Amino acid sequence: MNHNDYLSTLNEPQREAVLHGNGPLMIIAGAGSGKTRVLTYRIARLIETGVDPFRILSLTFTNKASGEMRSRIEGAVGTEARNIWMGTFHSVFAKILRIEARYLGYTSDFSIYDTDDSKSLLRSIIKEYNLDDKVYKANVVFNRISGAKNRLISADDYINNAVIQADDDAAKMKEIGRLYKTYVTRCFQANAMDFDDLLFNTNVLFRDFPDVLYKYQHKFQHVMVDEFQDTNVSQYLITRKLSAVHRNIVVVGDDAQSIYAFRGANIENILNFEKDFPDVRVIKLEQNYRSTSTIVNAANSVIARNKSQLEKTTFTSNEEGSLIDVIKAGSDNEEGRLIATAIFEEKMQKSLRNENFAILYRTNAQSRSFEEALRKLGIKYRIVGGQSFYQRKEIKDLLAYLRFTVNQRDEEAFKRIINLPKRGIGDTTVAKIAVTASENNVAIWDVVANINQFGTGRTIAPIEGFGTLIKSFKILVEEGKDAYEISSHIAKASGILRELYEDKTVEGLSRYENVQELLNGIKEFVDSDESEDKTLSAFLQSVSLLTNADEPDDNNDHDRVTMMTIHSAKGLEFRNVFIVGLEEDLFPSQMMLESRQDLEEERRLFYVAITRAEKKLSFSYAESRYQWGRLKMCEPSRFLLEVDQRFLNVNRMVQSALERDTTPPVTTFARNLVQRKTEARPVATAATSHVPSTDFVPTDTFDLAEGDKVEHLKFGFGVVTKMDVNGTDRKATVKFDLVGEKTLLLSFAKLRVLK
Repeated sequence: MNHNDYLSTLNEPQREAVLHGNGPLMIIAGAGSGKTRVLTYRIARLIETGVDPFRILSLTFTNKASGEMRSRIEGAVGTEARNIWMGTFHSVFAKILRIEARYLGYTSDFSIYDTDDSKSLLRSIIKEYNLDDKVYKANVVFNRISGAKNRLISADDYINNAVIQADDDAAKMKEIGRLYKTYVTRCFQANAMDFDDLLFNTNVLFRDFPDVLYKYQHKFQHVMVDEFQDTNVSQYLITRKLSAVHRNIVVVGDDAQSIYAFRGANIENILNFEKDFPDVRVIKLEQNYRSTSTIVNAANSVIARNKSQLEKTTFTSNEEGSLIDVIKAGSDNEEGRLIATAIFEEKMQKSLRNENFAILYRTNAQSRSFEEALRKLGIKYRIVGGQSFYQRKEIKDLLAYLRFTVNQRDEEAFKRIINLPKRGIGDTTVAKIAVTASENNVAIWDVVANINQFGTGRTIAPIEGFGTLIKSFKILVEEGKDAYEISSHIAKASGILRELYEDKTVEGLSRYENVQELLNGIKEFVDSDESEDKTLSAFLQSVSLLTNADEPDDNNDHDRVTMMTIHSAKGLEFRNVFIVGLEEDLFPSQMMLESRQDLEEERRLFYVAITRAEKKLSFSYAESRYQWGRLKMCEPSRFLLEVDQRFLNVNRMVQSALERDTTPPVTTFARNLVQRKTEARPVATAATSHVPSTDFVPTDTFDLAEGDKVEHLKFGFGVVTKMDVNGTDRKATVKFDLVGEKTLLLSFAKLRVLK
């Protein structure tokens, strides 16, 4: 495509961003504003104007996003696009660390531990130190260590930091520093890095080896960072260092979509970028191409309440679209039924497919009632971010064999496979091997590979058999066989495939098919033109760096309703979106109500959810739901009230909410919405056959007093019998001619005062 062709498809700010020359640039990109298109065309144009693709670094949020961008760029400039350094922070820096591993004392075949591996290792260390695992929960310890690494606090810094130590003391977990130090040592001994190490160690590499930093600073002439609002301190420092020489750094983001503070993301990065780069040019992409104007305006009305934000006004030229339905359910099960029915009806009326719908919730646990309701109506669905394909036991088992074949220092992989399939090697034997290795100051593999020199007893034969097996696998690697040849051989020779094949239960068949699917994926990796390196080591790296959004779809039938948490939905879009569970303490989460920053993060999450919708958006909440085995009564979320009421349609609210006295109390939100609804479409019933005056206009009720005559759109004429003023909460009790006495909240009730 000629660059003039694609430039003509851009609006003015998009074009400016694509044509920007050298120097720092910050693109503030509102939801649905075409930022991927801008990044894609900008890179394509750089290549067209003579920049070497090898000198372009583009950091994206998911591997899927970088894959889509790369294919689009390839469409514009050809196969040169394959030479761009493009991917997630973790994948790009894992690549740099493999090249430079020797500087940090690792080999280039280091393993990458996932969260399960890390927690398993921590559980072992906690046990070795005889600490109470109910106090020192692996999950908590892991999160403390992860948080420290993301703030670039090493184990020694952690132990020597008085404030951190005081925090740990207060939490009665004063041993976390020692656990952190031991954990780091054990990872290093296993020639392994966890996810956080990929960033932490890149910072260490650039800090301690200036010649390595110099090499990459001069290599990357242009640095681009997508989803910049989600970067943490560690990621920002790396990109700032890399762009220090050429200063051609382009960051793209939207502070209104910063939702990963719990994972270490620092919104200050985007808010302070102009301080770090005073000569930065700022371009705002404010036109939304995704959603109807109703959805865009509703989202704007919510996010406007946040104090910490960059100024921008999102708008759209799209159609107005339908109002946002608010669905009120008596219970979480009824909420599931109402949503499933709404999907069924909308599909029938508009001839839509399942894939046009998404149900977004705050926590994964909410999916159950929707799953049951969709199943009853025969609507197919898929859950994103439930148990990941790569977290299934049978998949992790085979991957552990592959990992140990590549890196025999990988202790977690060793523990997983030494007795799989069963060889009669129990935990006691594994512990003895570890002690023997430690006493002789050698690696566990050295003991296994030479077991006759180290041990006696009945377990020698099975350990020797295991060692021989791994040695035979290593030979295939040394002979240069590709990832698929080695993997398929290991799946058979290890006995994993046979054991799964012999399990004829439904679950056993499913597990066998999953392993076959993994082997299919490895074959696809090897056959792909994009895989220059087809070794087993390269495949393992690509798998270890996958995110939830990159997961394979178990079923080739893509026509399914998507169910996911809002965090998982970031960057996606759907024709029809249901945001469910909009209740206080659920959304906003009760964990996020301690500070303004926390609440603003929750509000940004709500904003992200709203802006996933293209044509139709619905909100729902339940009046009661089961939590921890107990029935809990729920209040509607404050976020519902923050949406400009003009954009809400309350056709499914219980209409009688206003037609009863204030006992039991009706929530302010229900009063407001139902009142609005009844004003918009007066319902003529036997009880309320009042026809409003043709000149009916609500009047100011600030001076309303007992004895005043009033008219209400629905209840007709009446006399104020009592005023109850409590601060701004002003109530009037009115005796109506038709319906008797009603207590009305004056901040919402529309009355015409008759003089």
